[in-house]
Amino acid sequence: MLRIRHEVGGRPTALVAEEADRPEPGAGEVLIRTKAVGVTLPSVRKVRDAGEPVSLGGEVAGEITALGEGVTAFGVGDRVTGLCFTDAYAEFAVLNTAMASRIPDRASDVEAVALVRSGMVARGAYEAAHVEPGESVLVTAAASAVGTLALQYAKAAGAGRVVAAVSSADKADFLRNLGADEVVLYEDADWGAPYDAILDGVGGDLLGPAVRALATGGRLVAFSSGGGTVEAYELLVRGASVIGFQMRAIAVGKPELYDRWLRELWQLHEAGTLRTAVHEEIPLAEATRAHALIEQRRNLGKVVLVPPLRSQALPVTT
Repeated sequence: MLRIRHEVGGRPTALVAEEADRPEPGAGEVLIRTKAVGVTLPSVRKVRDAGEPVSLGGEVAGEITALGEGVTAFGVGDRVTGLCFTDAYAEFAVLNTAMASRIPDRASDVEAVALVRSGMVARGAYEAAHVEPGESVLVTAAASAVGTLALQYAKAAGAGRVVAAVSSADKADFLRNLGADEVVLYEDADWGAPYDAILDGVGGDLLGPAVRALATGGRLVAFSSGGGTVEAYELLVRGASVIGFQMRAIAVGKPELYDRWLRELWQLHEAGTLRTAVHEEIPLAEATRAHALIEQRRNLGKVVLVPPLRSQALPVTT
């Protein structure tokens, strides 16, 4: 099978395409033939910052071809999607059933990769912000896969003024078409502040300006992997708060809530309330280009890797 491996040093690129053996699912796992692989910002950052080779994780969608020991909730032939933490960039990937969910017949694999994880993070971050009807909401990284869905969810959930924050003005029309009332740039002086709630998918150096854009009593939900530092004084003078959100805490700690949100997510998608935005479907072997799109903040929506259509996996070559 074709697999992308991360390599440090010795080559002009850190992501190398190679032929590898097909993996075997362990207990509680399934093997899927991947039809779509979603590239995540955490994976891009991990590759960028790594001093040694790292395993490539990502969202995967495809058809189950083998079951590991003890798996009863799924069967061979089922179409599933989920977050794979290791060796996701491959024609075949192993997925823990705790991270897997079925894809409705009406949806494509690419739609599943663009919707499920990003949509669940968007929903969860919005819920964590405790937005009241009519309140103003700012979404950073608004042109990302999570950002595009967060904008739409905020509008559908009854938020008042919903504003998109991005790095460049050429993304404005795209975001307005998704429902943003306004679009601001990170370089702008005040981001159109103040806001009752900010959903921050960037972190880092932008966390400070985001906190300063909060209204009195405002809430900022940080859900990115970018880190950053918050000055306590800035929270004090606003009576504001910063909330960290991680989808894994819901998936593991509150599985019934996770399942309900997932069902609602697909219902909103089917109704046309949440539209997936896919920037480009890129051949798996061109993973380096996919990472560059995200690293350079050029993507409008989800970047998806598509494995080649081959009748069977190829043997390992040396």
